[in-house]
Amino acid sequence: MFDLSSLSASLWRILNYPLISLGKSSITLWAISFNFALIAGFLVVSMKVRNWLLDSLIKRKGINVSNWRAAITLSYYVILIIGMIGILQTTGLDLSFFTILTGAIGIGVGFGLQTIFSNFISGIIILIERPLKLGDRIEVGNVSGNVQNISVRATTIITNDNVAIIIPNSDFISKQVINWSHAGNSVRISIPISVAYDSDPELVERILLEVAANASGVLSQPEPKVRLAQFGENGLIFNLLVWTTDYSDQKGALKSVLNFSVLKSFRAAGIRMPLPQREMHIVENQTPKDAT
Repeated sequence: MFDLSSLSASLWRILNYPLISLGKSSITLWAISFNFALIAGFLVVSMKVRNWLLDSLIKRKGINVSNWRAAITLSYYVILIIGMIGILQTTGLDLSFFTILTGAIGIGVGFGLQTIFSNFISGIIILIERPLKLGDRIEVGNVSGNVQNISVRATTIITNDNVAIIIPNSDFISKQVINWSHAGNSVRISIPISVAYDSDPELVERILLEVAANASGVLSQPEPKVRLAQFGENGLIFNLLVWTTDYSDQKGALKSVLNFSVLKSFRAAGIRMPLPQREMHIVENQTPKDAT
């Protein structure tokens, strides 16, 4: 007859057979399985709680979502570390081996994990200092877009072409970052416009201000301004300076709208756009007199 109790005793002895000794503790199959189950359950529960809190932020109004999101993310990783150490201690595992493990991790970071470690530390710095937040319009390197997500490893940016670009957090620490929304959602756009030298500069200024005042998306405060930037090679170069909120992430679209309006108004007013001009000096070739 099949002896179930004998099989259970044998299985229990196998599960509790010491595989590795660490300090005062022994690593067994039972300890590995039990700790793995506890840690996996703890990770699943903590991740679901974090996602629930982040989803709840989207539905709340009148709060600073970026601040709360950073606080939840940082708290999540702190709780993960404390929770895992607590689980290992509760199951009777001697944690003195962490000294050796820490040294091994340090060697690994120095040789192969330094990029991951650098991105992780950079992510912590970004979440604490908050040089950028969700929804900000930023430029880093040759990438421009809106911040969609900030994690401890990388930041996701959505470009105007609706392409998601994942940038390592270390780039935001080591490279120059332009944040168009850091001081607010309003940005100033400068549009260079060139006219012929025989144009009336006061009329040009008046037309440009009228175009800016009638354009949708251009703010009245701060008010648009016109500057005579320089005397160009072929004509006068003006700069039309406008502020916008609606086009903060579509500066090229607003420039196109204003350029169309400026071209139409200039043609109606008889203001000419400059053409390339060159001055040529012709020197007659004088034949030298014959020597006598």
